[in-house]
Amino acid sequence: MRAVDLIRRKRDGGTLDRAAIEFFVGGVTRGTIPEYQTAALLMAICLRGMSEAETLALTTAMIDSGVRVTYPGLDAPAVDKHSTGGVGDKTSVVLAPIAAACGARVPMMSGRGLGHTGGTLDKLESIPGFRTGLSIDELRRAIATIGCALVGQTDQIAPADRTLYALRDVTGTVESIPLICASIMSKKIAEGIGGLVLDVKTGAGAFMKTVEASRQLAASLVAIGKAAGVRTQALVTRMDAPLGRAVGNANELVECFEVLKGRGPEDVESLSVALAARMLIVAGVAAGGPEADAKARGALRSGAALEKLRQIVENQGGDPRVIDDYARLPAAPDRAVVEAPSSGFLVALHAECLGRAAVALGAGRARLDDEIDHGVGIEIHAQPGAALRAGDPVVTLHHRGGRGLDEALALARQAVGVAAAPEAPAALIVEELS
Repeated sequence: MRAVDLIRRKRDGGTLDRAAIEFFVGGVTRGTIPEYQTAALLMAICLRGMSEAETLALTTAMIDSGVRVTYPGLDAPAVDKHSTGGVGDKTSVVLAPIAAACGARVPMMSGRGLGHTGGTLDKLESIPGFRTGLSIDELRRAIATIGCALVGQTDQIAPADRTLYALRDVTGTVESIPLICASIMSKKIAEGIGGLVLDVKTGAGAFMKTVEASRQLAASLVAIGKAAGVRTQALVTRMDAPLGRAVGNANELVECFEVLKGRGPEDVESLSVALAARMLIVAGVAAGGPEADAKARGALRSGAALEKLRQIVENQGGDPRVIDDYARLPAAPDRAVVEAPSSGFLVALHAECLGRAAVALGAGRARLDDEIDHGVGIEIHAQPGAALRAGDPVVTLHHRGGRGLDEALALARQAVGVAAAPEAPAALIVEELS
């Protein structure tokens, strides 16, 4: 069997059987298939798609490329949450400590920025000393002692996905539903969870631009979870404008801290609570929606979730003082303001344009080897629906010495839409699948 034969078969619309998929994933894991052939097959899959059987086979092969974690002695199944990627989407840092403070065991395995979307690991690594690369033994100890860890993939968990995930980011193959499903579910199932909550984004700043496509992705993810014996729920949520008021890394962490202190944006808080509540349900910590919601909100209001985050940061080598002293976090020194071009109402704040603007400033990666600048980012002053006068500030770009500023300013200006009449706001949560 040769990689080029698989590329041709999928390029021409053929089906890959289990043996072919296992050969491909094994070659990626061992490094015997070069990146250029891997990228070619990813593009063929992106263009031609995969059947349900192919997608399940790809997921299984990626799980089997490494180990499956177990948590001996837990009295309830471990649970996790995953977002398909958005702009300003920082809910993981809020909801993980909420769920853990309520008694759930949360081995939250996150990723880095992908395309125009931010990555939880990149945000967390803004904290001086914070280690996202825990070993499996360290992960188990964290779950047993404090109930939560915020980590990246180890070399042992779905190692094939590490290569494929990074290549998808730079080869224009992020949006493929089969590749998204296999990437998400392989590492989630391999991390040893019994329950999973999915936040499937839809809209201008999501990889799935329509509700129909997002619904299809959510259904595929839930089906894979069911086949693997993992209790799985999915929310389809809107991502037309960024979530919250910060886009970047360190500045998004500050917003998370503010939410946990009861002072953050309402949309970030409400979505974090909704997702945390569903985590409590799939974990068996709460019997239903009202009880789960009350527990999640109670952990937020009492300060228990904030204290849990302190424990997580300290346990993973980070400086917990950043939670109260934001000056300890990286910050960019320079500012550029984008103003309203005319008077009226803000009817658009295009999330993808702002995500790309943040990447241009250095908050994300255009290439595999790009280094993140944790201090740059975007501050949002007005949300869709706000009344504006010409010249009012809409967003401020936090940059470092003008790096990427021209491109970022052009994208940010393109993101702002002002009209004479306001538009009715759409609900943040579109629908739920379980």
